[in-house]
Amino acid sequence: MNRLIDIFSFSEDFPLIFTQADFWIFFAVIYFLYAIIYSKKNLRSAYLFAISLLFYYKTSGLFIGILLFSTVNDFFLGKAIYHSKSIIVKKLLVAFSVIINLSTLCYFKYAYFFTESYNTLFNTDYEVINYLAQFANSWANADYFTVDTIILPVGISFYTFQTISYSVDIYRKQIEPLKSIIDFGFFVSFFPQLVAGPIVRAADFVPQIRKEISITKEEFGNATFMILKGLIKKMLFADFIAMNFMDRVFDVPDMFSGFTNIMAMIGYSLQIYGDFSGYTDIAIGLALLMGYKLPVNFNSPYKAIHCGDFWRRWHISLSSWLKDYLYIPIGGNRNGSIFSYVFIIVFTFLGAFAFADFGVAIISTAFIGFLLIITVFSSKVAWHFNRNVNIMITMLVGGLWHGASWKFVIWGGLNGIGIVTYKYWRKISPYENSTAWYALLWRIALTFAFITFTRIYFRGNSMDHIDRFYQAVMTNMDWGNALAVLWEYRLVFIVMLIGYITHWLPYKTKDWILDQFIKSNIVIKGLVATIVAIICYQTYAADFQPFIYFQF
Repeated sequence: MNRLIDIFSFSEDFPLIFTQADFWIFFAVIYFLYAIIYSKKNLRSAYLFAISLLFYYKTSGLFIGILLFSTVNDFFLGKAIYHSKSIIVKKLLVAFSVIINLSTLCYFKYAYFFTESYNTLFNTDYEVINYLAQFANSWANADYFTVDTIILPVGISFYTFQTISYSVDIYRKQIEPLKSIIDFGFFVSFFPQLVAGPIVRAADFVPQIRKEISITKEEFGNATFMILKGLIKKMLFADFIAMNFMDRVFDVPDMFSGFTNIMAMIGYSLQIYGDFSGYTDIAIGLALLMGYKLPVNFNSPYKAIHCGDFWRRWHISLSSWLKDYLYIPIGGNRNGSIFSYVFIIVFTFLGAFAFADFGVAIISTAFIGFLLIITVFSSKVAWHFNRNVNIMITMLVGGLWHGASWKFVIWGGLNGIGIVTYKYWRKISPYENSTAWYALLWRIALTFAFITFTRIYFRGNSMDHIDRFYQAVMTNMDWGNALAVLWEYRLVFIVMLIGYITHWLPYKTKDWILDQFIKSNIVIKGLVATIVAIICYQTYAADFQPFIYFQF
């Protein structure tokens, strides 16, 4: 009983994480009550909004205030945008919504990044100050909060993009504003996907809020299957191999051979997929149990045959969001814009300066400037430049969305280069239109290798840490001990092999497995769930492994 009180109390000591038993106790209780009141639409929205706020509070504490601020702000701005008769006023209101949301996101997520970049560029020594904490301390006449530290609120990148899409979609006349702030609050804070996605579009979710809830046997089976699949991905294919192999290698890459580091990178591709898609699967399953459909966020990304294909399969909700709200508005593949040119010049200079030095930054920026000058006199060069500059900008922003560091920008830029390079390579590729199995295998393997090894900029703790990884690979492969490494970590590699095999199974096989589970008797479902729980929690270590995308 005391444990139940702790779970439902306003205490941050018992966060509700999908992989912990506390969450499933929490969900069982709230689902029982939901089954009683789900047919009453107003009560249902209010109930789920309240539960979602409790869930977020136990995950993020007082940062719930930021979530509520975004909710209230965009609810009333959405109404103002819709009812305004002037197109200029509508645009100003949308701009205000975007500025407020992005300013809040930048303050909490990028304050250190911008400050450090400025200090490096101008040789200053400014420090980050938490002005909100400073104001709160002054208001309370006490030193409750630390003023020299800004902590990133969990999930802020996800719900910020959701509220922006709401205002923009109203402006585009794709949806009408919600009449109830409770309904809107429910949309913004729906707890299954609140802290790590998928990013839900208002146009997709808002129509579901007032609908009649009816869960079929097929939907119940599908939801249960998604939850079990997500737990296996997270706890077995992500956490187990991370705790028993990869974390050891990445902590001190120079203490291991290049071969071991490469195997760790291959393992990391499975880990991050299992971690993030596992969370998404659980979120989709939980939402479906309550009668709501969330968008698919992954589609077997390691079956991709080129880099662009990969990003159509990985974190689909973010890729499509960036496409619709950034890539197309700044010109898409048709033409560049003033924003495109200024952005690419500034980011080229700052990125090269952060990665190398001032001289490299000047040369790199001069090259981009030279290309821009040529575009004025050559329509052919302009055509190629304009078709690709917005791809690079979108991928650079996508990299920065993932983390406030230049290493994330480099990671995004490398993926942008991969997409642009393929656009030209496919015109001369000897196997572009080949249907032979070996051609398909080669394209998948090449794409997987590119995606995997660019992720060192994603996983590495710092540029120095990344350099130590490269040093190990370039100077100490130690092939002679490769078999010894494989044997030493044989259980980990067996799990990795199983993970990749299940990932690369044909769609027909996966659909057949899902169909058999849905058709099975409830006793069989319960038995499968019990076996999955035993396997997952037997391999689960005492050390808590948070979901990787919580930090974004």
